[in-house]
Amino acid sequence: MDKREIEELRKKVGCAALLEKDGWKVDVKESTRRAIKYRRDTNIIIVIHQGRGWFDPLSPAKGDVFSLAEHLGAGGFVEACGRVADVVGFVPAAPAWQRPARAKALASIVERWGYRVTLRPGSPAWRYLTSERGLPADIVKQTVASDLLREGPLGSMWAAHSNSAGALTGWEERGPSWRGFATDGSKELFRFGSEGAERICITEAAIDAMSLAAIEVLRPDTLYVSTGGGWSPATDDAIRGLGKRANAWLVAATDNNRQGEVYADRIRAIAADASARYARLRPRAGDWNEDLSA
Repeated sequence: MDKREIEELRKKVGCAALLEKDGWKVDVKESTRRAIKYRRDTNIIIVIHQGRGWFDPLSPAKGDVFSLAEHLGAGGFVEACGRVADVVGFVPAAPAWQRPARAKALASIVERWGYRVTLRPGSPAWRYLTSERGLPADIVKQTVASDLLREGPLGSMWAAHSNSAGALTGWEERGPSWRGFATDGSKELFRFGSEGAERICITEAAIDAMSLAAIEVLRPDTLYVSTGGGWSPATDDAIRGLGKRANAWLVAATDNNRQGEVYADRIRAIAADASARYARLRPRAGDWNEDLSA
């Protein structure tokens, strides 16, 4: 197979087709339009770049459709090409959460955030957070007062991510039937609590950060942050920056599962590099919102 044929295969076959053909299933709850999570048993693959790329969040493995074929068991590049060729014409099922592409250009991140109203008692997002997710009204009020929440569509809430200078970079989107991240936004950190705190509790979702804050009665010495369910280079840089604070104490408050342990190991390494204190804080259930609701 020559280089032209290989490139044609790469264009014709996406990573999703290879995974679905191999028996992997989409985890709708944990997926977004730009990062679709596939599971098989305890294994996880995230498909990115409109289906042309992938990575394993539990290992350094990543690449294109051919490296994915090898990751799934092909014995070398030649066999990987054969496996990819066998999937030509196979169309994977579109995840139910996918929304139609927008026909017009989007406004900027700051403009789109500004178009949305803040939460108020009784509003759809307020009811979602306090009733469905069990967050105390006082915690929601304080988060709103910090300008971190907006009303999203269909009863969802938006939780702001910002950089170290306080500039908005995007937002987590969570609702009764939707989970995603701001289109054209970038994940860095959701930050709630004492901005200059030495103790930094790092969770995987804004709702978990608020839940842990509620459980700890919003400790005044703590900044509660969320990575938004991912680990972008900007997120890594932001946590490293927090670890360089005087007397910094990085607390890995990630989920009580395999992925949470992977993230906790990364936080431990960052703390070691920065000579910062480190602690692992695990929820009793899967995550802090489950603990809060128990």
